[in-house]
Amino acid sequence: MKKRWISALLCASMVMGSVLTGCGGSASSSTTAAAAGGAAPAAEEKKAEAPADGDIKIGVSIWSSTDVLGSQCKLILDEAAKALGVQVQYVDQGHVSERVTASVEQLCAAGCKGIIICNSSDTEMASAIKTCNDNGVYLAQFFRIINPETSADIYKAATDSAYYVGAVHENEPENGEKLVQILLDKGDRNIGLIGWEQGDATWLGRWEGYKAGVEKWNAAHPDDPAKLSEPQYAGTSSEGGSKAAEALMSADPDLDALIPAGGGGDPLQGAIAAVERAGKTQDIDIVSTDFLPDLGERLANGSMAGESGGHYCDPLFAFMAVYNAIKGNYTGIAGNFEDIKFPYLYVSSPDDYAAYEKYFVDQLPYTDEELVEMAGLDMAGLKDKAASLSIEDAAARAGK
Repeated sequence: MKKRWISALLCASMVMGSVLTGCGGSASSSTTAAAAGGAAPAAEEKKAEAPADGDIKIGVSIWSSTDVLGSQCKLILDEAAKALGVQVQYVDQGHVSERVTASVEQLCAAGCKGIIICNSSDTEMASAIKTCNDNGVYLAQFFRIINPETSADIYKAATDSAYYVGAVHENEPENGEKLVQILLDKGDRNIGLIGWEQGDATWLGRWEGYKAGVEKWNAAHPDDPAKLSEPQYAGTSSEGGSKAAEALMSADPDLDALIPAGGGGDPLQGAIAAVERAGKTQDIDIVSTDFLPDLGERLANGSMAGESGGHYCDPLFAFMAVYNAIKGNYTGIAGNFEDIKFPYLYVSSPDDYAAYEKYFVDQLPYTDEELVEMAGLDMAGLKDKAASLSIEDAAARAGK
């Protein structure tokens, strides 16, 4: 089957990452293909009135479509749009709350029949759901899920909505625990923590995991305790990551590990640069979430100790869910909250990364033919497909 080689495109996208400041300036918008059509009809009417693919535009509200992670998301979404013959429009909102909510209004006004969104906090989803309900536009989250306990009213609004399709997300507490364990297994005991935005739902889940991992270690090793700093916040910029790392190194001369928790990849790059400037590359182990384009080299030279990632396919599944809703392939949306879980991939050695690079960097993990097949899956099939993604799965499919 045809493979889409993208290494050069990835490199170009990573260079562009420094151009867009995650939390500054106005939200920016870009469209792949021409603008089209109005709002979608209600779910129960869709079988007779489903629009042709060429008349479908799906909006993407994302923190950045040009940084390390965002550019990877854009690559696979553009490929899916091309394979299905639909249009896609991006709005970069920097995880600034008012821009997040405004982006949904902007995409609805642009004629999108569906929207996928990476919001910052649950509260933004109340406005997003109402806007989509009012405009008859389908909505799905990626990298996020509404917390049913702390945001019960918003969760209910999502469940009741005939246009909220579901959420695609990872197990962030588990992710946090696994990354901390990589550091603990390497002998690190003084761990500095860098977050991005204080109320971000994904950040809070990862932080929960980091703390749980350290607590479990200390309970099992009372004579060899580890400690986790209070977080320094970096926003979503490289400069913010650099300043946060400098503050943590200054506050603790015995610091032997850093976790830049995420934020698209740019804060991690800034943190690595700060450690390199301080001459502490061999003294401070760094783990994070969001694979860097040169991760294999960094694992070899010691500037990275491990990373979780490979999750840029997460928005692909939100895209497919919204596409199926627009086409009328899903019914009974109102009254259900669909939860699509997506796995992280973990690497902690050059060999680990080489296997990942072959099937997720040098080529996209799905061919155009597989993307078209995926668009025909029901919700249960889409969930199974998401849960099965792994390096081994990609290798097996590539060998067919």
